[in-house]
Amino acid sequence: MDQNSRFIKSTERLMDHLCTLCILLASIALVILIATFGWLVFGRYVLNATPTWVEQLALLLVCYITYLGAAAGIHQQTHLGVTLFRDALGRRLQTYVKIFTDFVLAGFGLIMLVASIELFNFGWDTMLPMLDIPESFRTLSAALCGGLVFVFAGLRTVFRVMCLFSGIDYNEREAF
Repeated sequence: MDQNSRFIKSTERLMDHLCTLCILLASIALVILIATFGWLVFGRYVLNATPTWVEQLALLLVCYITYLGAAAGIHQQTHLGVTLFRDALGRRLQTYVKIFTDFVLAGFGLIMLVASIELFNFGWDTMLPMLDIPESFRTLSAALCGGLVFVFAGLRTVFRVMCLFSGIDYNEREAF
């Protein structure tokens, strides 16, 4: 195994751990979401005192669940994609299309990161109603997603290009 292969393998392992962390955090947020809705139902129908903060917390948690899940989907390549035309191409052309797709995804992630940072800064002085935390915590999830998409897709682009020039078949991490 050459030095490039070792670098790709160790970096992919690190990215796999980061993806697992995203899924873990999204799962914890989902459990909290379900528990708070249980509290909402109990408060409304048993205590006759509806906890009004649950809706705002739910909106915040759904942002994190969605964005962290989307970033994990980009890394695992399980996110929505249409591969019919790509799969009909020859092996060499498929490699170029995959590189182009990953490059575009990385660019989208970078744009999302930059725009979300602007929203984060803009919303810092506005508080989320009933939670009394800055609105920026909601847009932080989008910034995290943009950064993760940029890193996941960007590294995969770099790895595919490295493998292309080395004559190694990247083949979705199975080559190493």
